[in-house]
Amino acid sequence: MREDQHSPGYVDDKERLLTRLRRAEGQVRGLHRMIEDDEYCIDVITQVSAVTKALERVALALLDDHLRHCVAQAAAEGGQVSAEKLKEASDAVARLVR
Repeated sequence: MREDQHSPGYVDDKERLLTRLRRAEGQVRGLHRMIEDDEYCIDVITQVSAVTKALERVALALLDDHLRHCVAQAAAEGGQVSAEKLKEASDAVARLVR
C-alpha cells in the first residue's frame, strides 16, 4: 500500500476480485494448453478474447471502486489532492480504452 493511501478502495470487493482473477488465470492456463495441443487458430483467438474481457471486467470493477472510494474521498478534501486523484482516474480510463 502506498504511503499516501489508507485502505484500498476495493477492500470490500477483494474476494470477488480474487475469484475473477483466479478464473482468468485458469483461462490463461487453458490458452497455454490449446497452443501446446495445436488447437485451431480461431478457437485460440476466441479464448484470448474471453481472457481479455475477463481482465477488463476486473479492471472496470477496480476503477469503479477507486472512483467510489479514493476519488470521492479526495474530492471531499478538495484542493490539489482532489485534482491529482481525478487526473489519476482519468489516466487510468485512458489506459483501459487504448
